[in-house]
Amino acid sequence: MRGTRVSLHSGARASCRAIIPRVNAPCELCDGPSGDVLYEDDLARIVLVDDGEHPGFCRVILNRHVAETTDLSPDDRRHLMDMVFATEKAVRDVVGPDKMNVASLGNVVPHVHWHVIPRRRNDAHFPNPIWGARVRDAAPAPIPPNLVGKLRAAIALELCD
Repeated sequence: MRGTRVSLHSGARASCRAIIPRVNAPCELCDGPSGDVLYEDDLARIVLVDDGEHPGFCRVILNRHVAETTDLSPDDRRHLMDMVFATEKAVRDVVGPDKMNVASLGNVVPHVHWHVIPRRRNDAHFPNPIWGARVRDAAPAPIPPNLVGKLRAAIALELCD
């Protein structure tokens, strides 16, 4: 079976491994940054998604092909979630949404990644998920000036203190 070997345990049980199959099809999250990179370390990267309706929409993307978060070691899970929460805080501080949506789905792209989405009560889909049917016509939310720079700084402040 072809796939990526992932350690399931740390310490004395580090030899326990799972093989995560990778479909022969290309993986869009393995093959490129998938947005403007705001922060990256050995485990994952945080990218700003090009979405004019939801300025500040970010993804936290694992830097290796793994299908489920529970296939990561406990330390990697904690670090990944620290990145997700830092991203949520940074987006809240910079964009000022009415609500934040944080989700890990992976039904279309089975590669660990988290969506961090700022929502406004008057966006075209609210209160439904952004992938659902529109419930109203809505003008795009204003894009804060220097959004990329402000998000980079806010994420770094959260993760590098």
